[in-house]
Amino acid sequence: MDFQRAKEISLFADIAVEDIEKMYECLCTREREYKRDAFVFHAGDPVRFVYVILTGSMHIISEDFWGNRSIIETMHRDTLFGEAYVFSLAQSHLVSVVAAEDSVVIEIDPTNLFEICPRGCECHAQMIRNALFLVSKKIVRLTEKMGHIIHRTIREKILSYLSRCVQCEKSNAFSIPYSRQQLADYLCVDRSALSHELSKLQDQGLIRYRKNYFELIGGHDEM
Repeated sequence: MDFQRAKEISLFADIAVEDIEKMYECLCTREREYKRDAFVFHAGDPVRFVYVILTGSMHIISEDFWGNRSIIETMHRDTLFGEAYVFSLAQSHLVSVVAAEDSVVIEIDPTNLFEICPRGCECHAQMIRNALFLVSKKIVRLTEKMGHIIHRTIREKILSYLSRCVQCEKSNAFSIPYSRQQLADYLCVDRSALSHELSKLQDQGLIRYRKNYFELIGGHDEM
C-alpha cells in the first residue's frame, strides 16, 4: 500500500506516515479498486465498513421499485462515506454507492475506528478529529443540495444550482461534473424536462452551454 498517498487525504492529515502504517493494521484497513459503474454496495446490503475515496469519484444513488434512479450526491477524492450507518448502528444500507469513474477506496473496519485508543495514541485522536471534519463537510454539501431541490420548478432548481457553481468557481463560466442525465438525477427532475428548460434559458439569453460547460449571462430577474 502507498501510505504516502494515504497521508494526502484529510482522514490522515497531520499524522506521520509510520503511524498511518500502524493504523492500517490496527483498523484492518485495505485499499480496493472499483471500475466505473461497479458498486461498492447496494441498498439492502449489510453494513460492514467505513470508506474513504483515495482516487476517483462515487455516486450515492437511490433507486425505486421500477429502477428510476436519483443521485443523492457525487463524492470525490477525500470523501468519507458509510459512517452514518456505523454511527446509527444500522444493519443495512438504505442507498447504493457506485463508481462514477475508475476509483480507489480505502475500506476500514469500523470496530475500533471511533473508539478512543486505550493507549492514548495521539495519532488515533487526530484521526477522529479529521473524521469529524469530513462528516461536517458532507452535512454542508447535502444541505447545499437541499437548497436546490426545495425549489418548486425545474427552472428554479437549475438556476439555483448554476448560481452556486458561479460562487464556487468564482467565475460565470465553468464545467459541471455531471452528464445531462446525472444532472437530472441530482436535481430530481426528468431529463427531457431539464433539457427543455435549459434550451429555454439559453434562448432567453440567461445562459450559454455546450455539454457540461456553462456560462451564465446577466442576473436572476426571471427566476
